[in-house]
Amino acid sequence: MGPVIVERQIAGRTLRMETGEIARLANAAVLVSYAESSVLCTAVRANPRPGLDFFPLQCDYRERMPAAGKFPGGFRKREGAPTEKEILTMRNMDRPIRPLFPDGFIDEVQLQAFVMSHDGQNDTDILACLGAATAVFLTDLPFEGPLATVRVGRIVTNEGERLVLFPTQAQLEFSDLDLVVAGHEDGVNMIEVGAAEVPDADVLAAIRFAYEEGIRPLLEMQRELARLFGAPAEKRMGQLSLPPQEVVETVRAAAEAPLTEARRIGGKKERLARVEEIRTEMLAKHFPLPENAPYGEYRAAEQRAAAAKEAFRTLEKKITRRLIIESGTRADGRGSRDIRPLRQRVGLLARTHGSALFQRGETQSVATCTLGTTRDEQIVDGLVAEYAKKFYLHYNFPPFCVGEAGRIMGPGRREIGHGALAERSLLGILPDVEEFPYTIRVVSDITESNGSSSMASVCGGCLAMMDAGVPIKAICAGISVGRFSDDTGRVVHVTDILGEEDFFGDMDFKVSGTRDGITGIQLDLKARGLWFDEIERIFAQAKEGRLFLIAEMEKVLPAPRPEISPFAPRIITVFIDPEKIGKLIGPGGKTIRAIQERTGATVDVDDDGRVLIAAVDKAAGERAKAEVEAIGAEVRVGAVYEGKVVSTREFGCFIEIASGTDGMCHISELAEGYVRAVEDVVKVGDVLRVKVINVDDSGRIKLSRKAVLLDEKAAEAGTPAGAATGGGR
Repeated sequence: MGPVIVERQIAGRTLRMETGEIARLANAAVLVSYAESSVLCTAVRANPRPGLDFFPLQCDYRERMPAAGKFPGGFRKREGAPTEKEILTMRNMDRPIRPLFPDGFIDEVQLQAFVMSHDGQNDTDILACLGAATAVFLTDLPFEGPLATVRVGRIVTNEGERLVLFPTQAQLEFSDLDLVVAGHEDGVNMIEVGAAEVPDADVLAAIRFAYEEGIRPLLEMQRELARLFGAPAEKRMGQLSLPPQEVVETVRAAAEAPLTEARRIGGKKERLARVEEIRTEMLAKHFPLPENAPYGEYRAAEQRAAAAKEAFRTLEKKITRRLIIESGTRADGRGSRDIRPLRQRVGLLARTHGSALFQRGETQSVATCTLGTTRDEQIVDGLVAEYAKKFYLHYNFPPFCVGEAGRIMGPGRREIGHGALAERSLLGILPDVEEFPYTIRVVSDITESNGSSSMASVCGGCLAMMDAGVPIKAICAGISVGRFSDDTGRVVHVTDILGEEDFFGDMDFKVSGTRDGITGIQLDLKARGLWFDEIERIFAQAKEGRLFLIAEMEKVLPAPRPEISPFAPRIITVFIDPEKIGKLIGPGGKTIRAIQERTGATVDVDDDGRVLIAAVDKAAGERAKAEVEAIGAEVRVGAVYEGKVVSTREFGCFIEIASGTDGMCHISELAEGYVRAVEDVVKVGDVLRVKVINVDDSGRIKLSRKAVLLDEKAAEAGTPAGAATGGGR
């Protein structure tokens, strides 16, 4: 059978799905192309590993440099560990696909996406998410698809603001919205947003546009491809890892009543300790492991105990949901819209540029802000053109923040994802680079965690930047909304969810923003899907929460500090003629290095002639500024400079009036009256004030020390400057 191809025109370019020719030994493989960008996506199923009690879905996305005609950097010239963008794309592949598999499904499923071609404008991350879901849909996996993912931007045209499907890189640069939405025939099940204070109603309209104009047509394409390819109509369920019914009933009878009471305990430590005590007692009494028994008998008892643990977890989930839905009782006693008690401090750490502690209930973030120069920018090199990030946020989640002694290692996918969400949320409130040319790094260390630590990072990070004196446009706060439902269709939304409410609930809907609009969203959904009317209600509840938080944050620090930290570098901006950039840099960087060595400041110059001078010591910065301005200034007749004698000749001496700029002072212009020899008046290394008396057509500068002396004498006598200037020898 030859290749099967389905094509559609979307946003003025061709979207193409092809299967049946490449990677035919995989269970399914799809080559998804949009314009001249292509991604190969494969799906492979394997039998479950022995002893596995979770769904081992593995999503992988890799950007191959030959796709854009580029070489990998470094000595090895081979792609290495996944980049941050690749990891975030893997998360966006996983989050909408995982909930569409049945409970208890534990077969090994591996989804891989390789970028095969990249045209530099149509990015491939969304194509990978779309292709991975399509590949799964073509297999015999019990996947409740099809599922599609799209990106939407918003640009300003002559006709006003316009929503754009699959925006190009050029369009995204001018877009105030970067929206990623995944969905299926029963609604939306994943949302990612980065925005510049876009009103809630406009974000909702963009989500609706993404579903109606993008997701629906793509679902039809996937169904057509499956029909033409002959995808299996019968889905093979495999052996589900679900506890036997008799084990479920035993656990329910033994633990339901005490577990219901335990779920009402307010403190996390006390509640979890009591839950663990009930579980231990239940297992010891009803599912003991026999001693001195044959291996077969012991193994069977061990499997029943494992099933009982799973049944206990499911029972705890049902009790938590029932308490919230039927009686409005949350584990810590709050109402559905109540926010946990807040504790906030700024200026927490003495030598950081800015710091803050933000605590909401048992979730705590210690955030720091560091200000740097262009040298501290993060350079990002990938398939798109290399670019520099002037703002980045790093999120750390050490094991002690949840009272555990876990592995200490580098940031995992979760930490990178949470950090990226907080970074997007705060990016929308940053000042323009022209106004505040600093590179900004925010670090959020989670020191306690019981739900919504990424939103605590948004609040803490905002306070830390304000403490550092970053002139942000508005205060930004983040809040999460959870969802609980039962078999009757009743739904309850709760504000500021606990970690257990995230674990046992239907969703974690995080929304960040200011009073004027949304800056960031991340939706993780375990339920089937959300429709727009419910999303609108969630937005309203989240806005109520974030406005409350903003008001509380203003009580701690109502506005950014008027001055940056005394420990942060002061950046002075100077503009010079771009034609004089080479003169400022000097041969092999000699001139600019000399300025930095003499003053102790750092000097960076852009191609447009903008020079950034950074120094913690204000005086050092001013000295460097004076030297740069002298080099960049137009030397005019009549200007007076303080220069250093760099060489002497019989006829005069050469004086450096600025780095890289020399002038000649004739022997007759060194002093009043007759001068027998140059060395009688000056020697190399002397610093003296001289006046420019001529600049010829070749740019040669003639200087006079005598003119300055006569001007000074005239000033003392009250004669107008320049009236007493003498003539030649």
